[in-house]
Amino acid sequence: MRKRSMAGNCGIIVFVIALVTVALAFGTPSWLVSDYRIRGAKLDRLGLWSHCFRSLPDPLDQYQRRFFVGCRWVYDPFTTGYDKIRGYLLPGFMIATQLFYTLCLIGVLISTILVIIFFLCCGPDQNRYVTIIRIIGFLMLAAGLSGGIAVIVFASLGNTDGWMPDHANNYLGWSFGLGVVGAVACLVTAALFLTEANIQMKKRKRFKESQARFELEHESKA
Repeated sequence: MRKRSMAGNCGIIVFVIALVTVALAFGTPSWLVSDYRIRGAKLDRLGLWSHCFRSLPDPLDQYQRRFFVGCRWVYDPFTTGYDKIRGYLLPGFMIATQLFYTLCLIGVLISTILVIIFFLCCGPDQNRYVTIIRIIGFLMLAAGLSGGIAVIVFASLGNTDGWMPDHANNYLGWSFGLGVVGAVACLVTAALFLTEANIQMKKRKRFKESQARFELEHESKA
């Protein structure tokens, strides 16, 4: 039996795209960016885990005596007052986005190990070959659904009035675009690997049937 079909080979290629785009979207700080042509904008850009401000007034200080400037990790414990505005920086929808995209990344990372095994070590003659392919397919399906929920939530609520300043001058950035591509690539990868599992099951069934016919013919001749 041939080791992989076209679906399996394409699945590996699309998986690499999913891995790269999901990892970049997860770690880069450009999910929401400010229009660079606007002078005096308070926001520069923000990601899932870091925020970059040009001059953000402390939303808890009505006299605006404190401003946050530069890029910081959202859980930065060293900047004075930054921990007190964490509720402002991380509203419920942002936490949901972080959660679901983290689940997406975890699914992709676990799948990476299985895809390496599928690519380098496994063959159709091994008992768990189809099982590994199915596990990859279902993991990537779960990752794609989680990533899809994350980008939908962020697209719906990430640039609404009442959260980041100057929302009319902000737009979804390239990190968000990579997040969308990554979620779609996960779903495509899942479809390809589940198709590959179905193909390998049919091949295995035909191979067993041909072996059984050969044995019957051999016995009848003997």
